[in-house]
Amino acid sequence: MALTGLQIYKLLPKTNCKECGFPTCLAFAMKLAAKQAELSQCPYISEEAKQALAEASAPPIRLVTVGVGDKKVEVGNETVMFRHEKTFYHPPGLFVRVKDTQPKEEIEAIVSQVAQYSVERVGLTLTFNGIAVENASGDAGTFAACVETVRAKADDYPLILISNDAEAMKAALEKEGGKNPLLYAATPENWEAMAGVAKEHKLPLALRADSDLSSLASLVEQVKGAGVEDLVLDPGKRDPAGTLAVMTQLRRLALKKNFRLLGYPIITFPGEGAETPEEEALIAAQHIAKYSGFIVLDHFDPAVAYPLLTLRLNIYTDPQKPIQVSPGVYEIGKPSPESPLLVTTNFSLTYFSVAGEVDGSGVPSWLLICDSEGMSVLTAWAAGKFDAEKIAKTVKQYGIEEKLKHRKIIIPGFVAVISGELEDELPGWEVMVGPREAVDIPNYLKTVWSPN
Repeated sequence: MALTGLQIYKLLPKTNCKECGFPTCLAFAMKLAAKQAELSQCPYISEEAKQALAEASAPPIRLVTVGVGDKKVEVGNETVMFRHEKTFYHPPGLFVRVKDTQPKEEIEAIVSQVAQYSVERVGLTLTFNGIAVENASGDAGTFAACVETVRAKADDYPLILISNDAEAMKAALEKEGGKNPLLYAATPENWEAMAGVAKEHKLPLALRADSDLSSLASLVEQVKGAGVEDLVLDPGKRDPAGTLAVMTQLRRLALKKNFRLLGYPIITFPGEGAETPEEEALIAAQHIAKYSGFIVLDHFDPAVAYPLLTLRLNIYTDPQKPIQVSPGVYEIGKPSPESPLLVTTNFSLTYFSVAGEVDGSGVPSWLLICDSEGMSVLTAWAAGKFDAEKIAKTVKQYGIEEKLKHRKIIIPGFVAVISGELEDELPGWEVMVGPREAVDIPNYLKTVWSPN
């Protein structure tokens, strides 16, 4: 049975050294009880306490890493069923599958397209995470050659190696480059051989049992007994309703029932439950939300990649901490003292929408960003985080007056109501009401703005 925070606290050294990253041992104990910290963070814990706390300190869903370096994928360590309860921590890895029966040129083209694809959103660069290579031929040499081809085109990308043959897996690993791939999959029929390969190379291993979760739990117990700790689960369902039900059940068992044998990340294959690429994308979106750790797609299309990456970003953004930019004065183009001054909030989507439209207008401008705690314009205004006093304070804080010859400031059209108050806060300034929508900024700057 899981221990309470106070029970855990009694077993800690009580030094309040803060080396664990928390202000007190009691705070650390509470985080351990909530499965939001790991016992290894305490440098002074005794061996006796480690044994007593092993069950309480282990995360309900094990953290599993695939790949190395900056492109590694970490999944697991989730603590809630629903994002709004707290947040989701580790976004699922998006992989694209190639098969060793495809022509080499086709494989190279797919891998290059995936590796080179990126899109920028709210200041973040979004990409797919890796390549899955399947031993569809059943031949170990062909599989190894395919892995070598993929690795040559995506040298630092994480790989998922798919084969039921342990000998083929060994041959592939000789060409993989030692970059911590995920091995897929151990089954009730081949688990001993696959566990042996995973243990020898110290690699994460995916387990698949199609019958029921009891069979999957038994398989986990067997593989763990063989010495493999980093596991990924495939419950075998492929249709949308089946995957939703079983993945929700797995999450509940791990978080609500603390059932350790099923407390691991999940791997899914949305293409195997879809009849068209469009349906595959819809199922993949479902898996991003509920509750996949590794998603292996059979098709790659930039038109599909962008919405999936955006969905993943939105779901795995902390709802209590909106993405935001630093307050300050930003130069768009090469503004002069006669250039316009616009003001908005530090919500990232607001900033990049406004900055993008200003840049597209071709009118060099100053963009003043107020600290609204990451809220959008209307939300910040309603919360009292973007009012006349806040804007005036920001103008003075960043010395914008020294950069301008004029005394004009353009506020968002949605907060036109504060224009009079702002003129009172900034004596000698003219407050201009700009457009409500960012898309109308270019026309406004070209037809309305004048420094005189």
